[in-house]
Amino acid sequence: MSGIWGWFGGGAAQKRKDTPKNVILDLRTQLEMLQKRENHILRQIEEQDKEARKHVTTNKTAAKNALRRKKVFEGNLEQTMNHINTLEQQINSIESANINKETFEAMQRASEAMKQIHGKLTPEKVDEAMERLQEHHQLNDEISNAISSVSLGNQVDDSELDAELDELMQKDLEDKMLETGTLPADRLPTVANGEIKNSKQPVTEDDEEAELRKLQAEMAM
Repeated sequence: MSGIWGWFGGGAAQKRKDTPKNVILDLRTQLEMLQKRENHILRQIEEQDKEARKHVTTNKTAAKNALRRKKVFEGNLEQTMNHINTLEQQINSIESANINKETFEAMQRASEAMKQIHGKLTPEKVDEAMERLQEHHQLNDEISNAISSVSLGNQVDDSELDAELDELMQKDLEDKMLETGTLPADRLPTVANGEIKNSKQPVTEDDEEAELRKLQAEMAM
């Protein structure tokens, strides 16, 4: 039994360098041995009980001896069961302590990792960075608006565009009149403000006579 109590206190137990998991494995091995001893003692108690019942009427001395041995086994059983309970409690305590230790170490590693990730980062510095970023975005928008509002090159007056458009329309009308021969080139109607005025004006009699005289002069030449 000295092997059992070696786990509880004493210089030998303190000098052990086994890890908690190895200690738990050793304790479980010892616990398994005690459980086997418990089963063996139970069988011994049952046998002595049968022996006492067998001789209770025929041989009182043999019956008393069987009961005496039964009492001894029952004492051993109680001691073994106490050892089993103690080992089970110790195993549970070590397992719980080991879980707590590993959990704490994992939390420490997580804390170090977070510290390394954040570095010198603070909420105040984040707020400052976000404010600067917002200022840069606002400045960029202002610059873009300023650039888009500037017109490059000379500005063209709308009145000049209207006059040029009227001229183009007049020329287009003249071309069409020449193709159809409806009116002479020097008698085409004028165009103003983008609208053709009197485009269907009938040719007067004086105009016809003037055109006839023009043709006669050309033929005489």
